[in-house]
Amino acid sequence: MGACCCGSGSDYDQCCGPIISGATKAETAEALMRARYAAFVTKQTDFLHESLHPDHRQDHDVAATRRWAETAQWMGLKVVEVSGGGAADQEGRVEFIATYKEAGITKPHHEISRFSRQDGDWYYVDGQLSVPKTSTRAQPKVGRNEPCPCGSGKKYKKCCGA
Repeated sequence: MGACCCGSGSDYDQCCGPIISGATKAETAEALMRARYAAFVTKQTDFLHESLHPDHRQDHDVAATRRWAETAQWMGLKVVEVSGGGAADQEGRVEFIATYKEAGITKPHHEISRFSRQDGDWYYVDGQLSVPKTSTRAQPKVGRNEPCPCGSGKKYKKCCGA
């Protein structure tokens, strides 16, 4: 099939494909997270439900997940940080940004996901969306009719604010 859409650099048939098909188990929380992203890309929403922790499946809206997977154009995955979730761990967190396009608008899905191992299998527990930090201006805002800060002598609206 070619390079895996999860961004690992491996071939899909050696990376996420076997995890999604059930041929192999995810060895780490990050591997499961990458496989879940690949399941969105390949529209294999049954895997998304099966990889959800059994305690949280009753709240899962399968139809909404299927709709999102089918209507979005998945553009890329960036793993920001991984803590825990290794082969010897029982819990892990993976922070990632999945970029997708929906209705012509490119959007980032920035999430910190929790994973848990139960009976040797990794499961997605839940995720917390990471909202962008608000930035504050270091200097006061220049008004339209004030002199331009570049020193031209013109009003800001006729100079750098044009």
